[in-house]
Amino acid sequence: MELTYEYSNQLKGFFEKNNQIFEQTLLNEAVNVKDKIDDILTVGNIDLVNNAHHLVFYIIDGEDEALRNFAKKEGIAWATHSIDLSFKLEWIQAIRRTLWAMIEKFYEMNENKQIRYFFQLEHAINNRVDEFLNSFFISFSTYKDSLLTAQQELVKNLSVPIIPIDASICILPLIGSLDTSRIETLKDKVLVKVSELRIETLIMDLSGVAAMDKESTIELMKLLDGIAMMGCKTVITGLRKETVREITNSGVNFNQQTETLATLQQALSEYFLPGREKLPADF
Repeated sequence: MELTYEYSNQLKGFFEKNNQIFEQTLLNEAVNVKDKIDDILTVGNIDLVNNAHHLVFYIIDGEDEALRNFAKKEGIAWATHSIDLSFKLEWIQAIRRTLWAMIEKFYEMNENKQIRYFFQLEHAINNRVDEFLNSFFISFSTYKDSLLTAQQELVKNLSVPIIPIDASICILPLIGSLDTSRIETLKDKVLVKVSELRIETLIMDLSGVAAMDKESTIELMKLLDGIAMMGCKTVITGLRKETVREITNSGVNFNQQTETLATLQQALSEYFLPGREKLPADF
């Protein structure tokens, strides 16, 4: 069945009016990925279709800095959850093909557009797609390498895996059990790192923490108080229900400077990509 496009004389408006056709065409292009969309959303809280709309509008609007930051955030998310990179590569190439199919239809419906402008647009859009892929893979590789190194150091109990993602924001991914001995190590190392790196926001991801007893919970709260005293905001992500139960039973509460969010991706969206309006619900 032939698709019916809504007319617009502006490229962005054309994509906004035909967003359902964009999604349908994209899913037809991404043969191997479309059956994995729900799995990727479940495993990593990564909404591929919604993110595709964000990427397209960054490209069309020429928001190069926002595009690079978005790619870095995506790279961190995919590295954190060890999602197969082949899916990402196929998905981005499918977005590229769909983008050009939509642009071709846009030009068919706007016969007065000059061919010179079309080639300028081709150059700009392909460069931005390539920029996204480049930034994504660099971010994925850098964060994955840092994560592996941090985990090795953690096993050896030699270091705290604080990973900078920009000049003032760092991630502290914790894995395994948090006992009092390990939290004492965190106290010794984290406060030093906060001072050395001048960290303003520390995202402490506890999604990999399997267990934490009452004494450990109390000591963790003391660490958070110390971080706050140094002028650094702590954002806790990935709290498991077992950990929440232990915190509740301990009778202690997070200080006012500590924020809790559901996932690492949510924290990255709020602190690493501030100011970007969310797309309408039907996107």
